[in-house]
Amino acid sequence: MIKFTNGYVLNRNFEIEKTDVFVKGSKIVAIGSCEKEADEIYDLNGNLLMPSFKNAHTHSAMTFARSFADDLPLQDWLYNMIFPMEAKLTGEDIYNLSRLAFLEYLTSGVSACFDMYYFPENMAKASVDAGFRTVMCCAINNFKENLSLLEEYYNKYNNYNELISYKLGFHAEYTTAKEIMSGIASLAEKYKAPVFVHSSETKSEVDGCIERYGITPTKLFDELGLFNYGGAGFHSVWVNDEDLEIYKKRNVYAVLNAGSNCKLASGIAPVSKMIDKGINLAIGTDGPSSNNALDMFREMFLIEAMQKINDMNAASTDPIEILKAATIGSAKCMGLDDCDVIDIGKIADLIVIDLHRPNMQPINNILKNIVYSGSKENVKMTMVNGKILYENGQFKNTDIEKIYYNAQKVIDRLK
Repeated sequence: MIKFTNGYVLNRNFEIEKTDVFVKGSKIVAIGSCEKEADEIYDLNGNLLMPSFKNAHTHSAMTFARSFADDLPLQDWLYNMIFPMEAKLTGEDIYNLSRLAFLEYLTSGVSACFDMYYFPENMAKASVDAGFRTVMCCAINNFKENLSLLEEYYNKYNNYNELISYKLGFHAEYTTAKEIMSGIASLAEKYKAPVFVHSSETKSEVDGCIERYGITPTKLFDELGLFNYGGAGFHSVWVNDEDLEIYKKRNVYAVLNAGSNCKLASGIAPVSKMIDKGINLAIGTDGPSSNNALDMFREMFLIEAMQKINDMNAASTDPIEILKAATIGSAKCMGLDDCDVIDIGKIADLIVIDLHRPNMQPINNILKNIVYSGSKENVKMTMVNGKILYENGQFKNTDIEKIYYNAQKVIDRLK
């Protein structure tokens, strides 16, 4: 059993207090005091123990295209650069490229990713081998995978390993035939399950959907029954008031991806309006080929800064709401209700924020510091499922040079 002591704790009410936290195996077993003696003492030394970040939208294996397909709008980037490269990927490639992404997640205090990609067996193996938590989401479209595979994956990977789970999903309206979307809606009804999809990322996407169907992507998904049990729209930039009412009614999460939206010039999601309407929020980085970093600190700051500019109002968005979205919101969006906060019985997916770095001093408001001046340099420790995987700049029991080498071999072959 590990006892975290002598520091601050971000508790289940999202308030900072001075207390002790006890972790045994994968679970938080006590807060404040414990009847049993701890085997190990983790001295926080005045730093902050908090729930980890969960990256609620990414494509981990797309590390292959980091800084390879830059400075293009979404459609050109996707069809002319990404799709041709993806056609060459193998399952082994997915394994090696994802292992690289996991290292970057850990340095950013991320304990879990919501990964939408292909070759789920290799992704699951990579995650389990790394001790990292992954929620996989199908990216079925007109060109890849099918409804029977989606159902097979759903049943298999929700019974695979404690670090792995699987969600129904598809790539996007503009790459997926209505018949396929209707089939996914039937699966959602069968399993009483939420559905996740790229939605309203660009203006051209929404305009194209209106031309095809006479309604926005969100309204189309709702009419097809895809959101009857909730889900999420990744990006959710070009959403109107009617779309947001559907989000609210159907318990759909808006997953914010400011870095990617900014880099691809896709637009700015109406975050302040979403908060005012009580829309559920989560945060993801998107993939490392369109962001190009997997850095949750940068995402939080960009969401805040871009929203202020968008609203021309320096007080438009509360940074604490954005921090909640990156932790609690992302966890709940991903179905990780058992590791969303620090509480007895919850899974120990935890991080330690170093408050002794210059960017966190002086201490006026710790939580605002994390959003406005915090960075990856403040992540002192990342714990997943009760195991410390990253601490003081070092990865535990991991040959990082081998991971780098294997990823580079893939990229050299693809190019």
